[in-house]
Amino acid sequence: MMGKEPVPPESLIVGRILAPWGIRGEVKVEVLTDFPERFAPQKVVYLNARPLEIESCRPHKQHLVVKLATIDSVEDTEKLRGQDLTIPSSELSRLPEGQYYTFQLIGLKVLTTDGEHLGQIADIMTTASNDVYIVKGKRGEILIPAIEDVVKSIDLEEGKMVIEAIEGLLD
Repeated sequence: MMGKEPVPPESLIVGRILAPWGIRGEVKVEVLTDFPERFAPQKVVYLNARPLEIESCRPHKQHLVVKLATIDSVEDTEKLRGQDLTIPSSELSRLPEGQYYTFQLIGLKVLTTDGEHLGQIADIMTTASNDVYIVKGKRGEILIPAIEDVVKSIDLEEGKMVIEAIEGLLD
């Protein structure tokens, strides 16, 4: 990973079909993207690498009710339960400065401002207030809050993140 930006996966999951909705082929979808406009009518999502146009979409509680082209009955939708809706990585939205996709952060080396190597980011946990980077290394598992006081720099080209080890963080 050193020396170049992480390569995105070929496709990214933007939603998961939770259950059939009604009898006309609609499905309840859990949105797994920060860009829910991907579900607007005439947009295309992929189901098992098969492109499907979105015919309609409406919010329902914290989910969406989506009608996919060619899926027209409750029998069709029942088979889709738990399936992921994806987009090709070529359709990735550009993120604002200082924001990153998960695939860009997983695997980054984590160093303190003193130069101590703590390990690599193994996972990212989302909390109500901020993300938390789960770093695995010689000290075991360390939880690093994704806040300005702690995260000092992220360098994708060098594959590293530098953190300030504030009091209590590494104890």
